[in-house]
Amino acid sequence: MFSAPGSLVAIFVSLIGGYLLGSIPFGVIATRLGGAGDIREIGSGNIGATNVLRTGRRDLALITLVGDAGKGAAAVLLAGWVFSPTAAVLAGGAAFLGHLFPAWLRLRGGKGVAIFFGILLAVAWPVGIASALIWMGVAAVFRFSSLAALAAAALAPVLFIVLHQATEARLWLAVGMALLIFVRHHENIRRLLTGVEPRLGGGKSRPAA
Repeated sequence: MFSAPGSLVAIFVSLIGGYLLGSIPFGVIATRLGGAGDIREIGSGNIGATNVLRTGRRDLALITLVGDAGKGAAAVLLAGWVFSPTAAVLAGGAAFLGHLFPAWLRLRGGKGVAIFFGILLAVAWPVGIASALIWMGVAAVFRFSSLAALAAAALAPVLFIVLHQATEARLWLAVGMALLIFVRHHENIRRLLTGVEPRLGGGKSRPAA
């Protein structure tokens, strides 16, 4: 926990710094600089790596994936190094919110999957690795990125307990991120239920409506 008198400063810096790091739109930056246009006008309009992949540019999708995961990990590690483990969790949560609701994109950010993994890896690497393996396993079997993300998010709180990495703050962080990932994937869930969700490797997408 925080100790006085620096607790308010630590909380403020962790939250604001985490949000600013998390709100860096790597998908938008990568596609624009890479000559692929504005990712918000392509495919689903989402700024994440999965939608960037639908442009046909795997290099830009990789840059987006690493950037989004990296900014979450950076927020956690910096706050933990400067302040405390509790500050690290706060910074991770703020970075996640910054990615989903960036102020400079009118609060229209990504769905939080890549940054989710980055945060988990920095907070508790065994949980991060196990969650990534769940994503890869589900994606390999069913070929749905959204289903893989939902499975990994739903099981993350359980993994914290099973792998003996749980603290109250970490569990709240995992549950909060999982809930928001489900909310942000509500359209994907509807398409999965109706059988029209696009599979991985489907190629380029048409411009977003």
